[in-house]
Amino acid sequence: MELSKLNSLVELFFKKSHQIQSRSDKPFLRWLKDNKKGFLSWKEVTQNVQILSEYLKNNLSKGDRCVLLSENRPEWLIIDLAVMNAGGVTVPLFTTYAEKDYEYILNDCKPKICIVSNNTLLNKIKKFISNEIKVLSIENISDKIESVENILNKNNSKSELVFNKNIERKNLACIIYTSGTTGNPKGVMLSHGGILSNCEGAQEILKSLVTNDTPTFLTWLPLSHSYEHTVQYVQILLGAKVFYAESLEKLLLNIAIAKPTIMTAVPRFYQNLFSKISFNFSKQKGLKKKLINKTILLGVKTLNREKLNFNEKIVNYLCEILVRRKVKNQFGGKLKAFVSGGGALDQKIGEFLNSIGLPTLQGYGLTETSPVVSCNIPGKIKIETVGPPFRTNEVKIAEDGEILVKGENVMLGYWGMEKETDEILKDGWLHTGDIGEITSEGNLKITDRKKEIIVNLGGDNISPSKIENLLCLNDKIKQSFVYGDKKTYLVALIVTEGVENKKEIEIYLENLNKNLSLIEKVKRFKLITEEFTIENGMLTPTLKLRRKKILEKYKQDLEKLY
Repeated sequence: MELSKLNSLVELFFKKSHQIQSRSDKPFLRWLKDNKKGFLSWKEVTQNVQILSEYLKNNLSKGDRCVLLSENRPEWLIIDLAVMNAGGVTVPLFTTYAEKDYEYILNDCKPKICIVSNNTLLNKIKKFISNEIKVLSIENISDKIESVENILNKNNSKSELVFNKNIERKNLACIIYTSGTTGNPKGVMLSHGGILSNCEGAQEILKSLVTNDTPTFLTWLPLSHSYEHTVQYVQILLGAKVFYAESLEKLLLNIAIAKPTIMTAVPRFYQNLFSKISFNFSKQKGLKKKLINKTILLGVKTLNREKLNFNEKIVNYLCEILVRRKVKNQFGGKLKAFVSGGGALDQKIGEFLNSIGLPTLQGYGLTETSPVVSCNIPGKIKIETVGPPFRTNEVKIAEDGEILVKGENVMLGYWGMEKETDEILKDGWLHTGDIGEITSEGNLKITDRKKEIIVNLGGDNISPSKIENLLCLNDKIKQSFVYGDKKTYLVALIVTEGVENKKEIEIYLENLNKNLSLIEKVKRFKLITEEFTIENGMLTPTLKLRRKKILEKYKQDLEKLY
């Protein structure tokens, strides 16, 4: 399918579905949490999209926003497609937001419709929903609220399947909110053409992994995340079979059921995987232990394209049969690749996973680029890089080392934020805030961060200055420094007059955390009495924190908090 000739994401879906109509019972979507239901077929999903979009047309005009607050499940994709087919714009929300974020976003995007999956999530936002907003639920939760389930059951449409032909590539497809340095989330406006362009780039990466068999995906990263949101359309493009995982805790069990061929995740997942496998390996003794060590050693040499001598080739073959094959079988036996995005993957973890038979491709991107900019290619992995840029976008390095990106995948702008848009988009080039270089082989390598946003292991963007400002509202806290890049949670340095203030600060932090989203909560802290000043080099002349200087002095103390 020539993606460059398509006008919208709904056209991609309906045309792919039409291609599969000869096998209309072909399985498409299944939620592992609901054991009573099996797969929804491509035909069923298509009919549901058609029915729901016909219903939504009565409530949406072109460009109207529809908020979607739900865990991952088949209805998520159905609703997303139906909203766009009805002419609307999807605004996905994370289920873990703090109340004030829900309030801000609902006031900011002014939706016509709000769709929630269940009563628990409705309770999180109902006090921020005005009377002008129509509320729908996925499940049956109240006689006063129409449910998607009832809409689909009441309207068993047999009409000819059609898609909205009035959508253009430049039109807005979704608004995905991401944290900014100002504290309030920014609404990133992504176009149909931008996401299609990203799918086109991904198609080239994945073509060597997808054979005649139907590829299988296991989805667990929230669909409100720009990374997984775009992956949905890659899945459609590939005619894939998609499992929605129950939870992170049950992910390894779900992998055994789904037997995925491709799985996308963020660094946190791979770090957990590395820890579990390493722990199991450490318990082995004797010949098994030696074989495992050889598997890793020879696997890394192969990854780095170092030649193996005759004896090493024989040992590596044994490692393939006795170690790597067993590891692969623990992940269903069909895995062709893990794809890591949404944050930096530790080089040692990448080398380890690739060496033991779990091919892991690291990519790079931002919500503002729909989201992928570059990705490693199977068979040509350079683990210390994020691979070559997609041919569907341009990448160049500015004089100060900042990575700049240009292409259809670049956002249309921030919703209602012209000034902020102009600051990051200049002459068509997106200023990423990351520092990098292009290697001699044409791969992009990230070397530093120009911006101060923390990216945790889940790939979430967190504004440290926002949390630092909130901490310093307490009169016992003079200054604070929040830390957590590539970590599972945040910690902080707190400058105070003495340790006798600890209990009061603990109580204050406990109350503050109640009003922060899950990813923003500060779990541990260290009290210090030395202030950050211009004189000791930890403040700029304009009194901003010099983060590198603070880390130079306190990194060991911060690391001890994990």
